[in-house]
Amino acid sequence: MSAELEPHRRALFGLCYRMLGSSVEAEDAVQDTLLRAWKSQHEFAGRSEVRTWLHRIATNVCIDRLRGRARRELPIRMGDAGTIDDELVERPRTHWLEPVPDARAIPDDADPAHAMALRQSLRLAFVAALQHLPPRQRAVLLLKDVLDFSAQEIAETLETSTASVNSALQRARETLAARHPIDTTARPPTEAQRALVDRYVDAFHRYDVDALVALLREDSTLSMPPYTLWLEGPAAVRGWFLGRGIGCRGSRLVPTEASGSIAFGQYKPAEDGGHAAWSLIVLDVDDERVRSMTHFLDVETVFPQLDLPLRLPS
Repeated sequence: MSAELEPHRRALFGLCYRMLGSSVEAEDAVQDTLLRAWKSQHEFAGRSEVRTWLHRIATNVCIDRLRGRARRELPIRMGDAGTIDDELVERPRTHWLEPVPDARAIPDDADPAHAMALRQSLRLAFVAALQHLPPRQRAVLLLKDVLDFSAQEIAETLETSTASVNSALQRARETLAARHPIDTTARPPTEAQRALVDRYVDAFHRYDVDALVALLREDSTLSMPPYTLWLEGPAAVRGWFLGRGIGCRGSRLVPTEASGSIAFGQYKPAEDGGHAAWSLIVLDVDDERVRSMTHFLDVETVFPQLDLPLRLPS
């Protein structure tokens, strides 16, 4: 039976990550799910598809874990933009929404269109918005709108009626639309976006801050979890990179795939030579400008998940 369970690991991980907002917690939840499934395999008896059965277990594992727990956030959801002179206040890792490696959350056998849709649903803005939904509404929306479960399958998963499922789905969609309007249309990066990212990387490597901020929207944001401070607008970002963030001069960027977005491992010059891991940069871009730059500084946790080294040689 264990051989039948393992191929579902990535799909289960994707569900658990979207539910919990943490790749570390998601991995634990998947392990719990597979253990429960192995222990209860005698009760399964093929009464439903293995996929449906496993997602039912994983959903309830996540709901159990969410009971009484504060939602994970991004800095830009926590208050007004700060200034480059504000104190850096740090919150524990468990407070923050975490990035996720795309490769761990998208099944190998997903067709290209479905894989693109799944990748879009890993974006930080969407996962952050999900955290504002009650756990059961969160589960209903993910199972229906992301994983394409039927209302009947969801009702069986949550041990409720299809009417309750449809009601919860409507409320979840309304909450997201009202509080966090997000474009979830699945589409590949455009040529304009690729060119924009190339200019961003070039400016960062040359540490041409004026060229870098020229790529930003007027309402662009810079945030650095685990710090609560976030900045808004090209002027504030310029002041940061030329002031307290000047240590980023000489950084190297290594491309990766995280949170359904364009992402880079950032390595700062190390005092003893080479470059040391500093942040995972997740970019949100439109066809003309950069909308946000989120620098996740917990590299000891994040980089191994992405198979990124913690140091680059000279």
